[in-house]
Amino acid sequence: MDQRLSLVTLGVHDVAAAADFYVAVGFERRHDLGGIVFLPTTGTALALYGWDALAADTGRPAAGEGFRGVTLAMNLDSVSEVDQVFAAWVAAGATAVRAPESKEWGGHSGYVADPDGHLWEIAHNPSQALMRIDEHGRLYLTPPVAR
Repeated sequence: MDQRLSLVTLGVHDVAAAADFYVAVGFERRHDLGGIVFLPTTGTALALYGWDALAADTGRPAAGEGFRGVTLAMNLDSVSEVDQVFAAWVAAGATAVRAPESKEWGGHSGYVADPDGHLWEIAHNPSQALMRIDEHGRLYLTPPVAR
């Protein structure tokens, strides 16, 4: 079976407001069904769904704050693009969690939280040893190195 990640669904407190935020930072509102909004990316689609409704769908409690054990990442083509996108997200209403900085692994990254607290890493990784981004923004993991 192919391993697929087809859709990332974020539980949000106000679907319309969350969709407006994501549109403000450059996503396209492709399908708006009122209770759920679908936004395409270069591969996996992003969905915004009511927080309580998503919790009910999973059968888990809706309560939860702070770090949730998950981050989303946007890998960009340059350090300057990271800084520009980070600033644009903050201007659109995201919370700056950690300003972009040079990292020990050779890249440049920072974190923002969307209005519902979902953490996004905005990063540039100049190495192509493990992954590369194609001209369409799609991420490809390189084949493993024989040991």
